[in-house]
Amino acid sequence: MLEQKYLALLQEAQRRQLPDVEGIQLCFRTLSLATAIDRDCAALLAPHGLSEGRFVLLFLLDAAPDGLAPNALAEQAGITRATVTGLLDGLEREGLAERQADTSDRRALRVTLTRKGKRVARTVFEQHGRWIASLFGGLSASERTQLGALLGKVATHLSGGHGAAA
Repeated sequence: MLEQKYLALLQEAQRRQLPDVEGIQLCFRTLSLATAIDRDCAALLAPHGLSEGRFVLLFLLDAAPDGLAPNALAEQAGITRATVTGLLDGLEREGLAERQADTSDRRALRVTLTRKGKRVARTVFEQHGRWIASLFGGLSASERTQLGALLGKVATHLSGGHGAAA
């Protein structure tokens, strides 16, 4: 199912007889699917006080029982330290994580999950795992392999962010 904005653009592409209208339609179907997945993901995380960014940090902290320094969290998550600070503020407000002075260097911080954070992590990871499995549950193993290969093939044309037209 295409979002309305993509339907309108596709109809205009057909009216103008643009080349590869089928490719345009595939692109719009992919974008519509990604938007729907993103929306459903946000709806699953929201009741737990989580955004996608907070979820990523929760996941990383759950895998590090001794905690992580904020700069290590930023590096592992692929985001800036400033972004980590904002996400950690939210996790602390929800009572899911806490910043503590590093035992080996009092000037440094370590971030750990609280008991509530560990409990929420376990619940959300199980729920999220089931949800992701349901997304692809209708595909056979060979179809999943084929889809992965096809998506990878399309992704190779995105190098530089400008596609083949650059």
